[in-house]
Amino acid sequence: MTNKQTYVIVPGWNGSPAEHWQSHWQRTLPNAVRVEQQNWQQPGLQQWVATLEQTLAGVSGPVTLIAHSLGCITVAHWTLQARPEMLAKVRGALLVAPADVERLDCPRELVNFAPVPQTALPFPSVLVGSSNDHAASRERALAFAAAWGSEAVILERAGHINIDSGHRQWEQGFAFLYRLQEKAETGLLCA
Repeated sequence: MTNKQTYVIVPGWNGSPAEHWQSHWQRTLPNAVRVEQQNWQQPGLQQWVATLEQTLAGVSGPVTLIAHSLGCITVAHWTLQARPEMLAKVRGALLVAPADVERLDCPRELVNFAPVPQTALPFPSVLVGSSNDHAASRERALAFAAAWGSEAVILERAGHINIDSGHRQWEQGFAFLYRLQEKAETGLLCA
């Protein structure tokens, strides 16, 4: 049982309500768990990173991270301080609509997550951004992908890839998840 794949859902600011695609995926994917932060409205970097670490520590076997918005930035920060044995559990990460916490109009609740780490992630990753995401421009999403060693996919006019932009079940997203898993298994996706 220890080699069963676990999907770890990493929501962003304010969590992912029941109608959000991350919640749908948690209900749909086998063996999925969610990182449950203590305070979704007033996120603190160290607390969020520690909660991600605790969630991963409670999972046996390989893990695929599925992060959205501030969850992507949390994952990037976590990799900088995670123990090698924790990093080794992660087979890959799907990073959707990362929040640019360095942008001029960034909500004050999120600025404690700046600066955004510029270090390559130690596992395969696919970053999915949007051409019109208010939380990160196309250019910033591509810059994050380059810094993190992620394969980049920019969707046209998909907004923040959340409920407000019409992404409730986001079945299209499964294609990116499966692509990540296939590349991670064959070792073709380089970090």
